Amino acid sequence: MAGESPLNNRSDKLKSAITFVSEAMQADPTQDRAKVINKALVRFDLSPADSEFFLKHFSDQK
Repeated sequence: MAGESPLNNRSDKLKSAITFVSEAMQADPTQDRAKVINKALVRFDLSPADSEFFLKHFSDQK
């Protein structure tokens, strides 16, 4: 469907990882974002597809 968020079809683990990174970065914006993201990938045991999606959309790497 047009206009539908790509997160609507993602796993609950992925949503939890996004929340984790967001809250961690809000609590301490000086943290290394890449380290926080990697911690989330491990902590929430994301699938390879979810990990790739997460890294593509939420890392600072372009």
